[in-house]
This record gives sequence, C-alpha cells and structure tokens, in this order.
Amino acid sequence: MMAGWRGLAAMLLLASAPVTGQATGGAAPAPAAAPLVLPDMPLHDPWIVADPTTRTYWLFTRNEAAVSGDRRLGIMAYTSRDLRHWTRPVVVFALPPGGWANDGAWAPEVHRWRGRWYLFSTYHNESARLPADGARRPVRRGTTLAVADRLGGPFRPLRDNAPVADPGLMTLDGTLYVDPAGKPWFVYAHEWVQIGDGTIEALPLDVSLAAAGPPRTLFRASSAPWAKANREVPGDPTWVTDGPELFRTRTGTLLMLWSSYDATGYVQGLARSRSGTLDGPWEQLPPLLRGDSGHGMLFRRFDGTLMLIVHRPFHKARGKLYEVRDEGDRITLAREATELDGETKPVM
Repeated sequence: MMAGWRGLAAMLLLASAPVTGQATGGAAPAPAAAPLVLPDMPLHDPWIVADPTTRTYWLFTRNEAAVSGDRRLGIMAYTSRDLRHWTRPVVVFALPPGGWANDGAWAPEVHRWRGRWYLFSTYHNESARLPADGARRPVRRGTTLAVADRLGGPFRPLRDNAPVADPGLMTLDGTLYVDPAGKPWFVYAHEWVQIGDGTIEALPLDVSLAAAGPPRTLFRASSAPWAKANREVPGDPTWVTDGPELFRTRTGTLLMLWSSYDATGYVQGLARSRSGTLDGPWEQLPPLLRGDSGHGMLFRRFDGTLMLIVHRPFHKARGKLYEVRDEGDRITLAREATELDGETKPVM
C-alpha cells in the first residue's frame, strides 16, 4: 500500500483455509477484446484472483481515470486468459460521495467468504486529523469492506464504508486470513505516520467480518535486519510496514509477505511464524526481492504454478510476475516471467 511520503500505491493462496485465489463468478473476456500488456497498465498494489470456471485472471488495482475513462475514486479490474493479454479495465467499486474518506483506493484485495466476494481497500482523508504525537501528524486512514455476489462486482460498501479497525488507528493494506480452525482475522499495517515504528497487527473478526476483539501486534518493521529507518519527521526515525499477505506452505509453515525499505529502495520482505500460527513469534527471513519491488501477492496459474506479482518501480509502477518455488519452510523465486511482464532488465 502506499502511505504518507510514498504517495499513491494480492490474494494469497492459503493452502488449508477457505479463502482461496481460485474462484468462481464473473464473465470471461473475449480473446479479441484484450489489447493490453503489463507495460501498458499502471499497477500499484496489484491483486490477482484466478477463476477456474472461466479460466480468467482478474487483476484489481486503484482506478486510474486515464486508463478506465472513469473519474470516480475506487477500484478497477483488468481480465486476462493467459496473463499476457489484458482487457481494458472497468471500475468495480466507486467510493460513495459524502463519506469520511476522499482519497486513497489503495491495496485492493478480493476474497471469497461464505459464498460472497469481499473487497478490502484503503482510503484516507488528509483533512481529518487524528491526535498528534510529537512532530507526527496522523490523519484518518483505514481499510474498508465492500461486498458483491459476483467476482466482477459491482461491490457495495459495508457498514457505511467504516474502517474494519478502530478509526482512531491509522491503518492500511488490510488482508483476510482464515486460520486452520476457520476463524477469520484482519491483518493490516499500522501506519508509521502515527506510531513511528510501523507494525503488522491482527484483529479477530466475527462471521460478518466485523471486529470481534482487540488487535495484537505481530511484529515491528524495525525487527527486520535489512529495514532502513527514514527521517520523514525531523529527528524522528520511522520504519514502514506495507502489504501483509499470509501463505501456508506445502508443509504447513505459515509465511507472511510484507514490504518496507532498505538502503536501496522498496523491498519485498518475507517473515515466518515459528509456531505456525498468527501469534508467532515471527522471524524475518532474507528479503525475497529487492530492486525497488514490493507489495507482492501469491496466486496459482491454471497449470498449478505458484506465481508472485509485485509492482516495480515504486513510482510509475508496473506489474512484474515471478514463478515461485514452495520449499516447505519458505518460498524462493525461480525466475521472472519476462515473457509475460515485458521486463527488459529482470530483477532477482
């Protein structure tokens, strides 16, 4: 997700959970109606859902009026049969006017839960100030929910587009995780703008995906040996947390993709739970990908190949696709799929 000084801005396959990256619903595009390739497509925080019924990939991102022709604030989706040729995007959710938020539309994720589709996306309002903490000046920001009966929407907001977490918390990039007992959790980044050392936190949910208890901190950004402190606020070092996504490997290991910054730029990080549960403790593995790449998510191609999509570079970003190996205790990159993403200088 994109936050504060970073400007604007992935469903993970959970092997044992009911939320899955392969799904049903929505209409497939006609092959002749897919004129775009990834280098043509502005993509921050890309999220792909693979629909096996129509053998169609749905790629969700923030609405960009220059591409969709729709000036509303919201989420748009591209579709593809082969991950190479994509349709022109359509807006699947537009923020209703008159609410608390007026900007954002970051980090869209679409999850299947109890027979319906739920869109998680992050909004904010720079004029809606939260209590200051020293030199830090947080504003209202939070991940909200919308729901639809079809994968392609249209999605309608839940609970008047109220944030899932406490609105007094400056949060972003929320994702849905369903534990082995079938309990849903909201996992999100608590913004550095409010707390300095950004955290990844987990909030228990009820079956309606409403908050059902207090949040717990899973780890802080500074726990990653590679993470670099920034000084966005004079004299106040800050560490960024972005884009948490959870993935259970073939051996049952629980991993988390998340992003921050090192001395060279944006980084796709990887953490591992020593207990195999959200409670951790979480250990930071070496970064999965550097090269100003991040906010990744995992999905499976229709041939079964595990794939990662990230955005790169951070500004004027495009989608980059990687084949991934499930090593049991971690994941590793096999290669960048340059035949799909058009990259001329692949990064590993």
